[in-house]
Amino acid sequence: MNMDKDKQIAILSKLISIKSVNDNEAEVADYIESLFKPYEDQGVQIDRVQYAPGRDNLVVTIGSGDKMLGFSGHEDVVSEGDASQWSSDPFKATIKDGKLYGRGAADMKSGLAALIIAMIDMLDNHNVPGKIRLLCTVGEETGEYGAAQLTKEGYADGLAGLIIAEPGNSMTEIGYTSKGVIDYIVTSIGKQAHSSQPQNGINAIDHLVDFATQVKPLMAKFDKVNPILGKLTHVQSVFQGGSQINSVPAKAIIKGNIRTIPEYPNQVVFDALNKLVADLNQKPGYDLSIRYSFPEEAMPGDKDAPLIKLMEKVHDEIFDGPVKAIGQSGASDGSEFLHGKGDFAIAEIGPGNNTQHQTDENVEVDVFHKSVEFYKQVAQEFFAD
Repeated sequence: MNMDKDKQIAILSKLISIKSVNDNEAEVADYIESLFKPYEDQGVQIDRVQYAPGRDNLVVTIGSGDKMLGFSGHEDVVSEGDASQWSSDPFKATIKDGKLYGRGAADMKSGLAALIIAMIDMLDNHNVPGKIRLLCTVGEETGEYGAAQLTKEGYADGLAGLIIAEPGNSMTEIGYTSKGVIDYIVTSIGKQAHSSQPQNGINAIDHLVDFATQVKPLMAKFDKVNPILGKLTHVQSVFQGGSQINSVPAKAIIKGNIRTIPEYPNQVVFDALNKLVADLNQKPGYDLSIRYSFPEEAMPGDKDAPLIKLMEKVHDEIFDGPVKAIGQSGASDGSEFLHGKGDFAIAEIGPGNNTQHQTDENVEVDVFHKSVEFYKQVAQEFFAD
């Protein structure tokens, strides 16, 4: 017997009520663990992997066999922003006109809930087709560091396929490849002096402007074009420096965001940036340093991989509209899980829509319910091959 729709909504609503805004994922893990605890007599294995106090990844493994299918969803959400701009309480699921509203409804507690419900249905019906592992992660929105931790500790090793329930434009898109991310921070250290005597100081902003000017043509040299993802992109997004108008600035900072493609592994970009900084530091008085914040590799993929083709087939049987395999410009936990031992395809599709990170974020209720059936059927046929 399958879980009734009211109970499905109750699970999603409970997840939304937990304020896991870039923190507090342990409470989400507590709730998910409580859902699977009653099935431990069926061999369910539950592992908690703490990233930091109050921030727990959760791994739930059901079934058995040599072949393993991975499910994944992240426990955190972005900030609700100005709650007064919402039509309803962002942390109280509200259904109106066939949509369920709340922070995380699209990204991605609806997808996480659907995976959980699919697995519980399999357990309730004693119909687990093979070994399935649910990877619930912390910190996806701020750097995928939960997925990095689980991968490092071996929880992604041995997968034969991985489905991440990231919002897929209401289950109409399967992401199979994505750009990577490099966030860099360059700091320039100078020497403060009165602006009337600039010869007594070292202007940190001047030196940083040299970096800013030279890094643009440097990044433009990475001009290969991926047929799906397009070109590597580079944006200088933050520039800060100085303390007052009549002083030579002693410190300045620039931050930039690069979206990489599989043709350029992150290390190649690191090498180019590091060399530019080193070359500038050869000049008298220059003191630049660079660091990187949670870089993510581009995720290569094959739209003709058996997992993608299987998901397209199942989608045609459950949903009325078409589905397409696409490349994505944003990074996800897949950028970390791809480092797990083994050769496996990664696919991203979930019931969430394009309201993620927005005021009045929502998910279509009917799509959410159908996504549960989708994940169950994909799992059944995955192990039938």
